[in-house]
Amino acid sequence: MTSTSAPVSLYGFLTPKAGHADVLRKLLLDLVAPSRGHEGSLQYHIHEQEDGRFFLYEVWRSQEDLNRHNATPLLREFMAELPEHLDGDVEAYFGAMISTYPAASGGGQGN
Repeated sequence: MTSTSAPVSLYGFLTPKAGHADVLRKLLLDLVAPSRGHEGSLQYHIHEQEDGRFFLYEVWRSQEDLNRHNATPLLREFMAELPEHLDGDVEAYFGAMISTYPAASGGGQGN
């Protein structure tokens, strides 16, 4: 697949409910390998903050690739289960990358 659109990034914070950090950590980490294997995945990272929040950082070759990733059964199941483990809403941000991204033509690279 060839795309002329700019890479898109998705990043944000998830705050686990008290007693749910271990479950949420596992759910998030279980997404990493399959998501990195999806077409158009350029970066896919999970970080754990000192305050207990989880920070996600993803870069996709195009909005189409991100949409395709979000439509997978894996992501739909995760999103359905997510609210029971969160304290509050997901703090999420999306945007077109305006700096040059050297791996933009590849898929599943640089993860």
